[in-house]
Amino acid sequence: MRTNRIRTIALAATALAAALSLTACGGDDKAMGTKPAGTADTAAPAATSTDDKAQSESDAPEAGKPETQTVPAEGKHAGGNGNGDNNDKKPKAGPNGNATAEIPACTPQNSTVKVSSVSRPINHLLLTVTNTGSTNCAAYYAPFLRFDGAQSVYPILDDSKPQAVVTLAPGEEAYAGIALLGEPGDNEPIPSDNLGVIMVDKNNESKGETTLKLPADTATDGLGFVTYWQSDVENALMF
Repeated sequence: MRTNRIRTIALAATALAAALSLTACGGDDKAMGTKPAGTADTAAPAATSTDDKAQSESDAPEAGKPETQTVPAEGKHAGGNGNGDNNDKKPKAGPNGNATAEIPACTPQNSTVKVSSVSRPINHLLLTVTNTGSTNCAAYYAPFLRFDGAQSVYPILDDSKPQAVVTLAPGEEAYAGIALLGEPGDNEPIPSDNLGVIMVDKNNESKGETTLKLPADTATDGLGFVTYWQSDVENALMF
């Protein structure tokens, strides 16, 4: 009985000694700043899921390639009004591919022509064409003139060519100046009574002739000229 009690006390003492030894070792580790095996001061980072990784990779631009931008839908453009209207509209082409339709020529059918004398410059006449139609017409090039049925057309002054064709609305007029004589003494002037005026189209082809009575004492030596059609009298008589 006594022997068993002594054995129990001895075992308890041995267990207590082992426990104290372990406690002392733990205290020494903390005091020295060392970590026991299998311990850590911070928690491990949370694992990244497969879906999160795929989303991150899709958001980042691929190396070596520029970032793409959204292209506006067709019918809209940057700075537009946002309703799909295109503000950069182009003019519609006409039947011949031009932006505007061809203007018909002024002819004896849609206009009248008259000739008159002028005080300045001397030895000049003024030719006037008036649009008598209901739509616009164009006075193309210069009129072809024939004094008293001459076979040759009167000379045309190329230097008088305007920058643009003269277009006449109904009731409007265009003008051409006629120089009757060249340099004095070159040719003997020949009296003329009638003047044939031929209007032309944009291809410089005849569209009909009108015969006019010339002012009294009109004479030409064949060295004069007629100008292109002009939009005002001053330009027609400046040559």
